[in-house]
Amino acid sequence: METMQTVIGESHALNTALDHISNLAEIDRSILVTGERGTGKEIAANRLHFLSSRWQGPFIKLNCASLPENLLDSELFGYEPGAFTGARRSHQGRFERADGGTLFLDELGTMPLALQEKLLRVIEYGELERIGGSQTITVDVRIVAATNADLPVMAAKGEFRWDLLDRLTFDVVNMPPLRARDGDITLLAEHFAVRFAAESGWHHFPGFSPNAKSELYRYDWPGNVRELRNVIERSLHRQGEDEGQIAELVINPWPRGQTEITESPPPETPATKVLNSELPRNLRAALDQQEASWLEQALDQTANNQKQAAALLGLSYDQIRGLMRKHGLRSRSQRS
Repeated sequence: METMQTVIGESHALNTALDHISNLAEIDRSILVTGERGTGKEIAANRLHFLSSRWQGPFIKLNCASLPENLLDSELFGYEPGAFTGARRSHQGRFERADGGTLFLDELGTMPLALQEKLLRVIEYGELERIGGSQTITVDVRIVAATNADLPVMAAKGEFRWDLLDRLTFDVVNMPPLRARDGDITLLAEHFAVRFAAESGWHHFPGFSPNAKSELYRYDWPGNVRELRNVIERSLHRQGEDEGQIAELVINPWPRGQTEITESPPPETPATKVLNSELPRNLRAALDQQEASWLEQALDQTANNQKQAAALLGLSYDQIRGLMRKHGLRSRSQRS
């Protein structure tokens, strides 16, 4: 039986996120959890459930990226006998199994648009029909969804439903990346090291060498806590039966001089030469700034006619409205 997961860390960034989770737990609304891969989005969902009034109910999880569309449909909503080849008996979907509790939908950004529409109906009316069935089933489920995708951008491109996004974001919890959690890297590294050392039969864990400690903070940890855990376990394993300090972190498991990417880089062109010489420090921020600039130019060129501006940029009206909302752009009449 699943229980509330323990969170290790003392940083301000982590405590801010945990306080936000605690404040939202008792509010029985859908919550979206965002963050980079490996930041602990499932832990956030776990705490939102077990700190809520639904804590005695089921906590059901489903990774939307792990199944193709037809299987995701049947896993979410269930099916009746004869609904498709091989469906010999009725099957409860995750929504029915989560009745009275919480359904955690991970990797929400990968959900196909057709299923997003069905999900929206369950959120709005608390009702569903199994595949191949005609009976309306009522469910009482709180949804916590997680993603590392930029859903407002996806919605502006027509890749995610705005109405579903609105219903899922009563509020948003952002899990901070490990590089923003000052002091937590050492705490987590020591926690994982003690645990894996015990599992390997070590009598005690003597700690990290000064060089290894320095490596912990020099590295950027793009995979966050999950990557840190793997690196500590790998480093202990490479050390074998020597119960001395970990002298060096094995961050890259590939043989020296070899990486996962073996393809030759494409030949440099005049265009890529310019780009390579002017790479921004923050790519996402730079792209957002350029996107906002193009929007403003299109609106200025069309005398703030949003339909004409959308056509100029090859967008639909809904898409340009979404992008204006994303960048906080208002119509000229509102700005003047």
